[in-house]
Amino acid sequence: MSVHDVSIARLDGSPMNLADFAGQTVLVVNVASQCGLTPQYTALEEIHERFADRGFTVLGVPCNQFLGQEPGTADEIAEFCSSTYGVTFPLTEKVEVNGEGRHPLYDELVDVADDEGHTGDIRWNFEKFLVGPDGAVVARFSPVTVPDDPSVVAAIEGALPA
Repeated sequence: MSVHDVSIARLDGSPMNLADFAGQTVLVVNVASQCGLTPQYTALEEIHERFADRGFTVLGVPCNQFLGQEPGTADEIAEFCSSTYGVTFPLTEKVEVNGEGRHPLYDELVDVADDEGHTGDIRWNFEKFLVGPDGAVVARFSPVTVPDDPSVVAAIEGALPA
């Protein structure tokens, strides 16, 4: 199975099939509106815009599992992201990334190690996974690694479709 075999709803509730991203490079990030790391939305939007014309997108996945830092409704999350950070990249429905209720998307992501060797459960909001055009996870980045960190940018550039 690959990430492309997973379905998830968009933030507005409409269906999204991750197979729609086949041939693109995607940075999947579990996001939250009331976290100390929330300002990462700025860099996420910047890299989304920087590489969008080269077959890249950010995919934000709201999650409320870390100290309840994403308590809003879908409408509240959409409004916050749009008005506060100018987010234009797609957002999914709010999901669980850990535990028995873990969304199947995260079942496909969590076995990949980051540069420190961490695998398994998501540690905090804004953990990042880079998915290649074939649906395989090619990199994982710590929540505190900012989206425009040279290591993230280099991984994105290396994974962009030919």
